[in-house]
Amino acid sequence: MPRKKKFSPSAILDTNGPLYQSNLLDNADDWRLFCDSLHKGAAPLHWNCELGKAGGRQAIVPVFLPFRGCPVRCVFCAQDVQTGITESNPLQGAVDQAAPQDCNGIATVLQEARQNLRHRHNAGQPPAELAFYGGTFTALPEKELSACLDMAQEALEQGWISSFRCSTRPDRVEAATLLRLRSAGCGVVELGVQSFDDRALAASRRGYTGATALAACAAVRAVGLKLGVQLLPGMPGHTPQHFAQDVPMALAAGAQMLRFYPCLVLEGTGLASLWREGTYSPWPLEATRDALAQGWLAAMRAGVPVIRMGLAPEQGLAEAILAGPVDGELGGRVKGRALLLAVREALQAPDIRQKFLPECGFGLRLPRAMQGFFWGAGGELRPAWKAMGLRGLAFERACEPQLLLGTP
Repeated sequence: MPRKKKFSPSAILDTNGPLYQSNLLDNADDWRLFCDSLHKGAAPLHWNCELGKAGGRQAIVPVFLPFRGCPVRCVFCAQDVQTGITESNPLQGAVDQAAPQDCNGIATVLQEARQNLRHRHNAGQPPAELAFYGGTFTALPEKELSACLDMAQEALEQGWISSFRCSTRPDRVEAATLLRLRSAGCGVVELGVQSFDDRALAASRRGYTGATALAACAAVRAVGLKLGVQLLPGMPGHTPQHFAQDVPMALAAGAQMLRFYPCLVLEGTGLASLWREGTYSPWPLEATRDALAQGWLAAMRAGVPVIRMGLAPEQGLAEAILAGPVDGELGGRVKGRALLLAVREALQAPDIRQKFLPECGFGLRLPRAMQGFFWGAGGELRPAWKAMGLRGLAFERACEPQLLLGTP
């Protein structure tokens, strides 16, 4: 009797046809026969594979202005280590609002960005997007704000950039300032909303309410700028239930992109003191992944990309983290859990439940772009897929995601 062909990982890389995998069947022939038979009971799985694809993203050249313009020091904030700008920071001391502020530090940072943009242009690279991150851009002293806008306009005129974006606080958004930004070439304003829940905002000393945040979202959209909303799940006073409300509220407010930054305890912050006192506990890692998966799925269904999950690994950040849900593979793990949720909900839909026979199992037909996160890190999601009834899985180079229902 001839031996059955075992599945070989190396075969995946060489074939142009579908890639068959299985949770229960242990050889390639069985996988192929099972998946092919399931095509008779196919149903679409609503999943936007194109949303947020890296291939279409424009390069971003960041200008970090940690603490600059901030009216208060938030309990969780350590923008120096979050941006990787610490001892050599030319803006050191900006957090001291009593200190006189001048343009010397800003000029140094802007000159570095100008040189970077000029170098990219001379190397034949396409125009980038300039991004002013950190601090409160719309609350910068007038001389500093003018210097930033003048530099952005120069970059636009030279063809170095196509537009710029900035981040700011919801309580520092005025129509006149937003119109000024738009006329200077700004395309996106990201609001550090963190949460729309009043109790969480008060516990984190944000100094504004959820109503203020909603009004700021409306103001950005009203002047024709794209709106980004940054959320901070796990901040003091914040629960997964609050986050489950924050994401739909941000989407309803017109957010066109989201960032999820799970709250970490960083050395040198007020939150570090609360943590040491035992009055604050960060979210557990698994609860954070599950909450973000639900938020990511809601955003995907609304056609809104989540452009960042977790802090970027800047120099000095790892050493500054005292506690919190740290995960170097957060994005992939969240997407894997979101797909699991999407399939579970699809199987519970009334029209699918009439056709689905649990004893026959189900299969999935997916584009290869989803292969990297499907099973989770180290196959951690394999038991959950097995318990749900997954029997066959086909990855194809170009296809619409499909749920394949088993039949007797």
